[in-house]
Amino acid sequence: MGLKKFTAALAISASFFAVGAAKATNIEVTHWWTSGGEAAAVAEFAKAVDASGDKWVDGAIAGSGDVARPIIISRILGGNPMGATQLNPGKDADDLIAAGLMEDISDVAKAGDWANILRPKSQLESCTKDGKVYCVPVNLHSAQWMWTNRKVYEDAGIKPPQNWAEFVAAAPALQAKGIQPLSLAQGWPVGLLVNDVLVALAGVDNFVKVYKDRDVALASGPEFGKVFEALASVRQFVPADKMVPQWNEAVALVIQGKAGANIMGDWAGGEFQVAKMVAGKDYDCLPGLGVTPVLNTGGDVFYFPKSKDPAVTAAQKKMAATLVTKEVQVAFNLKKGSLPMRADVDLSAANDCMKKGLAILDHSKAVFPNDIQMIDRDSLNQINDLFTSFMATPAMTAADAQAKFADIIKNAPK
Repeated sequence: MGLKKFTAALAISASFFAVGAAKATNIEVTHWWTSGGEAAAVAEFAKAVDASGDKWVDGAIAGSGDVARPIIISRILGGNPMGATQLNPGKDADDLIAAGLMEDISDVAKAGDWANILRPKSQLESCTKDGKVYCVPVNLHSAQWMWTNRKVYEDAGIKPPQNWAEFVAAAPALQAKGIQPLSLAQGWPVGLLVNDVLVALAGVDNFVKVYKDRDVALASGPEFGKVFEALASVRQFVPADKMVPQWNEAVALVIQGKAGANIMGDWAGGEFQVAKMVAGKDYDCLPGLGVTPVLNTGGDVFYFPKSKDPAVTAAQKKMAATLVTKEVQVAFNLKKGSLPMRADVDLSAANDCMKKGLAILDHSKAVFPNDIQMIDRDSLNQINDLFTSFMATPAMTAADAQAKFADIIKNAPK
């Protein structure tokens, strides 16, 4: 991956890295990338840090971000910080920054010209508090995708669906063949599914008005009502006893031909790559559920808890610079299924799904913030719990679910 070529570039400012340069410094890195595709991607980061002269000490936390975040935050607050940690862009680290527990890496960002080379600007803005940069954005993830196994549909004598409506229409025929139309994992993937359908059927502008502007009238009105009705009608395609524990298990059901489709973020693409499946041939990836191509600006960032050891601080800043170099951005994101933060990289090896995402990012106005960038984590957890109950409880009506959703939006802090 040309890792030796960029070591010279890491001397952007020799003063950052002089301390501890004589010997490798261990950096414990916590993250929740443990699926097949994620592990392949994070290995690229580890190789890059090791090649820079320090040592990546992997601190993977099994499970989802919902499991990992409380552990990560508890360790930092408890005085046992790691060297670096993955989080999502948004509000999760605000209290830690306010408490003075996170390293200011503004000098690295300025030396690397991040304000001009990283896109979209919202990602770096999410890392910036009171004019100071506290984290490095490493990728752009979008949740707005539907993944389908072409062979499943073709073997059933059905044309593979190219949008939400065609998926719904084809579902009964798949069920008749003993195939689960839609795979779904428990917890946050249910919230992702509902939000994706909200965006597809109600539109990006309305979604942002509700989540960011707290438009309660819209949340409780007919535009969102038709979405909850649509969701109620597809609960039969994924009954509660068919939900699996983890998101990658739900994606695996599609890969294995046991389910026709899954609604999941672009990180699912890494699982298809590990399975040696080819986009546009073996499977389809449909941004915006095939309705309107859209991209929400989620993603991953790395924060660096403050250390009393100057060698660790120097290694942290070197790592921050390393993660956004061209070679590392390409190597990581090609395996992760996400989009690189830089536009000036060689993506000739990108698959069809990544090319679709890049086209939306570069040429569409339908790019909008991730939910956690618009609403607090507690309210988001309440929404996800509600959506989980709604999808798993046929007795809950669409009207009841919508009313409870609107109430959460009404009470969410601005």
